[in-house]
Amino acid sequence: MNLRWYHFALWAAFIGGMYLIPEIVSRGTMRTMIQACYLAIFAISWDVLSGRTGYISFGHPFLIGIGAYATAILSKRFGVPVEYSIPLAVLITMGGGLIVLLPALRIRGSYFALVTLAFMELMYQLVQVIRPDLTGGTRGMSGIKTLTRGAENGYMLAVTLMLFVALACWLLMRTRLGTALWAVGMNEESVRGSGLSATRLKAVAFLVSAAVAGLGGAFFVHYNGSLAPRGLFDINFLFTIIVAALIGGAGTIIGPMLGAFFLTFLLEYLRPVLPGAERYFVYGGIALLLYMYQPKGIYALVMSGIDRVRARA
Repeated sequence: MNLRWYHFALWAAFIGGMYLIPEIVSRGTMRTMIQACYLAIFAISWDVLSGRTGYISFGHPFLIGIGAYATAILSKRFGVPVEYSIPLAVLITMGGGLIVLLPALRIRGSYFALVTLAFMELMYQLVQVIRPDLTGGTRGMSGIKTLTRGAENGYMLAVTLMLFVALACWLLMRTRLGTALWAVGMNEESVRGSGLSATRLKAVAFLVSAAVAGLGGAFFVHYNGSLAPRGLFDINFLFTIIVAALIGGAGTIIGPMLGAFFLTFLLEYLRPVLPGAERYFVYGGIALLLYMYQPKGIYALVMSGIDRVRARA
């Protein structure tokens, strides 16, 4: 692995700063940051698959929903302890996603995006009509066991989970596997010509993406203590995940985190001015301008600034 010392220095500074946040911000800001942490996990999950391989997924809430519903049903309906229901939910997400969506990896481009979008809409309809005694139907589920109480405890759990996911995926993508996935995104035919199995590489990326999505969905539902299909499979939720990854810097792991925090606080600051869905048009315009100015996202802007400082030093 080509790991430079300042990469670890930046990670150490970032991790230290994140854990100092509760000492300097209000509880309201911490709750906003909790939402940003979970959005960052979902954006990283999307980035592992779509940012690396180029297979743009419009159905990522499908995977998040499997993890959320699995742990909610296991813990609330069947009394399974949370320490078991969450790992089981991750395995169910990987298995269910593999069975349903892996065949879609044989197609590419807009067809793959449409197929994943169709699966998200299909699950949205199914959880409302199939066994509503388990899923809660259109109303969803409430009274789900929460893991923490208070904004500070919730923040510490969320930021620890986000940092664990981000660092693990960052290290994974700096191995030969990450390089091979980049190659799949650049030219899949060349990868096949080199003797590597593009299908296996895509399957590994999908499994990692599904595991992160399931893990994030499971912890998120135990943070909220409830879930509703209308919010979980909302199109705005889908586009927020994608936009966070794109404007942060797709294919970088760190970029989606930056994009998630940028979007979360942007939407929060727009809420008093535009309390309705209109604020999504504003953030969409801002995101578009930023993406046009720097297609590689906020990550590229930050790294270019760090490089200037290092050059002067």
